[in-house]
Amino acid sequence: MKRVPMRQCLGCREMKPKNELIRVVRGKEGDISLDLRGKKSGRGAYICPLEACFNKAKKSRAFERALSVEIPDEVYEQLRSELKNETE
Repeated sequence: MKRVPMRQCLGCREMKPKNELIRVVRGKEGDISLDLRGKKSGRGAYICPLEACFNKAKKSRAFERALSVEIPDEVYEQLRSELKNETE
């Protein structure tokens, strides 16, 4: 039986299978984006595809800690809209 990789959601802090979560990645140039396939290179962090988890992670600055970078509000808005489009 193949082992399923588990990752922790930044929002709800629950361990879930990697394929149920969405990866947020900081690339080499410091750009932050959603990595829907999980193949982009860079530092990654995982989040549930729920807006509540996104809001919680933003409020607690979990994205900034996990990706070791300060994130401006417009990047959060871009991520939020990408996430909404993906979950619809």
